Amino acid sequence: MTTATDRVRQRAAQQPPWESDDVLRGVRQDLARLPPLTDAAACRRLLHDLARAARGSAFVLQGGDCAEPFADSAPDRISAKAAHLAALADRLETRAGLPVVRVGRFAGQYAKPRSQDVETSDDGVVLPVYRGDAVNRPEAAPAARRPDPLRLRSAYDHAAACLDTLLVGGHLVEGHLVEGRLVEGHPAHGPADRAPSPVYTSHEALLVDYEEPLVRPDRTDPHTGGRYGSSAHMLWIGERTRRPDGWHVRFAETVNNPVGVKLGPGATPQDVRELCERLADGRPAGRLSLITRLGAADTARLLPPLVDAAAAFSGRVVWLCDPMHGNTVRHGSGRKTRVLADVEREVRDFFAVLRAHGAHPGGLHLEMTPDDVTECVDRPADLTAGALPRYLTACDPRLGPGQADRLITVTAGLLERKDVL
Repeated sequence: MTTATDRVRQRAAQQPPWESDDVLRGVRQDLARLPPLTDAAACRRLLHDLARAARGSAFVLQGGDCAEPFADSAPDRISAKAAHLAALADRLETRAGLPVVRVGRFAGQYAKPRSQDVETSDDGVVLPVYRGDAVNRPEAAPAARRPDPLRLRSAYDHAAACLDTLLVGGHLVEGHLVEGRLVEGHPAHGPADRAPSPVYTSHEALLVDYEEPLVRPDRTDPHTGGRYGSSAHMLWIGERTRRPDGWHVRFAETVNNPVGVKLGPGATPQDVRELCERLADGRPAGRLSLITRLGAADTARLLPPLVDAAAAFSGRVVWLCDPMHGNTVRHGSGRKTRVLADVEREVRDFFAVLRAHGAHPGGLHLEMTPDDVTECVDRPADLTAGALPRYLTACDPRLGPGQADRLITVTAGLLERKDVL
């Protein structure tokens, strides 16, 4: 007998095998009745800001955790992440003389696609893979790894807590629903003649049973109306789920949010053309961000035909560089890591290719943390030197504060066109 969960998995990639259809159904009903997490008007403001990046008159800095733990919804944690993102954006803005759009990978980055369904623990036990706190827990124990649909409701509650902290702290400058009431955001402290720069939220729109129930009417669109995904201001589709015939692209077609799509080494010019036609054609500028994750060794070779494929949408599509995911390697300790020198090289090649083809380098998409971690290494020689003592990520390695600072310095130089490309 085909269950509801089976049917979802048939039409959408990377869905967990939820342990109870009845519980899942109840959670979806709850999510559909709850207030929207984000305001449609704020999503539209982000769209306007992204349109500037598409035209080359702004730059996007999108960053945060690989897999966001529920524990990081505590006020001190989300405040630290927002402050880190804002500080990096301020430095970039000051150095490059260009407005920086701040988009956090937080308040919803609770689910992760995985390349394998199972993994083997250090004790030799085969376990379901950890898929993010919205699905299961990271501890290497069978009970922790069961996909529990009740965690979807917890994801909503933790996202709401993050948004409340951003609002009170002055990071989230927007109308925001708190217990069903629309309240105004508090402007960030600063000079009276300088408008505050908001921090928008984003995550990968991975889980069907979280995203679908949180779709709400978009009453801000005077022309077509329509709907928006209220789980975040910006939603993106990952490399593993961007199939043209899959649920994720079809879902993105139905909402008015700004959306992004990751493009890995397997992306073809035809893929890019189809994505632009389906997600950008007839839409406002800034609606679609193409997020390249090609790897330092291959960006200069693979990116040019992809940029050419989107030429008809020049000035309307935002090109973002994710220099993290294409540069994952193994450290001598066996842990996944990334080499900062490779990350920098991919950013440089991204700028060079975009400019050579008459397009605008629109921004960076980074996995980073304000915590003093040792998850990425600086040079290839560091892959065999010592251990990684402060390895705290729940999934993939992130840039520490000093490494993120260094990359921002490199990027500012590229924006100033002072570096040799």
